[in-house]
Amino acid sequence: MDLYPLLRPILFNLNPETAHTLTVDALRLTPAGLLRALLPSVPEAPCQVMGLRFPNPVGLAAGLDKNGECLDAWAAMGFGFIEVGTVTPRPQPGNPKPRMFRMPEANAIINRMGFNNHGVDALLANVAQAKFDGILGINIGKNADTPIERAVDDYLIGLRKVYARASYVAVNISSPNTKNLRALQGGSELDALLAALKAEQTALADRHGKYTPFAVKIAPDLEDAQIAEMAGLFRRHRVDAVIATNTTLARTGVEHLKHGAETGGLSGAPVKAASDRVLKAFADGLAGEVPLIGVGGILQGSDARDKIAAGASLVQIYSGLIFRGPELVAECVRALQDA
Repeated sequence: MDLYPLLRPILFNLNPETAHTLTVDALRLTPAGLLRALLPSVPEAPCQVMGLRFPNPVGLAAGLDKNGECLDAWAAMGFGFIEVGTVTPRPQPGNPKPRMFRMPEANAIINRMGFNNHGVDALLANVAQAKFDGILGINIGKNADTPIERAVDDYLIGLRKVYARASYVAVNISSPNTKNLRALQGGSELDALLAALKAEQTALADRHGKYTPFAVKIAPDLEDAQIAEMAGLFRRHRVDAVIATNTTLARTGVEHLKHGAETGGLSGAPVKAASDRVLKAFADGLAGEVPLIGVGGILQGSDARDKIAAGASLVQIYSGLIFRGPELVAECVRALQDA
């Protein structure tokens, strides 16, 4: 039984951030068993990526559950893996409101949230209380008031804190909503960050007796020369995966719409072409040495197939879930089974 078509008009009449908060609260309080009974069943489609076994290749992208409050609810929806965050070492409120804007005509969202979250310790407390024992990605970032030249310190704090509990760690260097963050995608800055993370990962693996892979989340707003340089660094530092992509600063497809000129990152259907282009370019540049997770503009099963065809091993959804509801998870899994 798909109730989302009935709920969507109610939610879309609310301020987007209010609707998001209410949805997270409702999911946190709803028994997972009830959700499973109400939602479409998702077929098994196991796959192996980053040395991890995924029950299916369709995951929840970071940003929807920044504090890890609804793990059992997302699992009930049939996601093959769940990525929470972005979380920072210290709690922070994010950017001033309003900071999220829906454009239903284009199946698009602009947000400038700015890593609002309760801090890494609060996230880990929520994770500990959940019954979920599947594949958990924890997405880490830097605090807004940490100078960019000290950003590595924040990422190392995040990696150390979440290492034991995460199935994999996602390193977010591509949000457009934290000042100068995307500078970390540049050659020398990225080289230094990856070297520090890889050294710390090795030390933590020895300490915990467990290897936790880390993935790097990149932007869709990259030139071919940047992609080639980054791909070389990802291969040299033996990064475990690349998540392609975050939101875009471009406004192609929404320029004429109300809210289309708002500052922030654009997600949803309009980002798909740019995300697919960058995904394919990284697939070529990485030459099969580093797996890819495709995210950006998945609104139907065929969009998920496009990501796999472009070189992804896994896919993630976020905006599509808002516009389509939980049925999108099963639709994407079935589409990938049939591919």
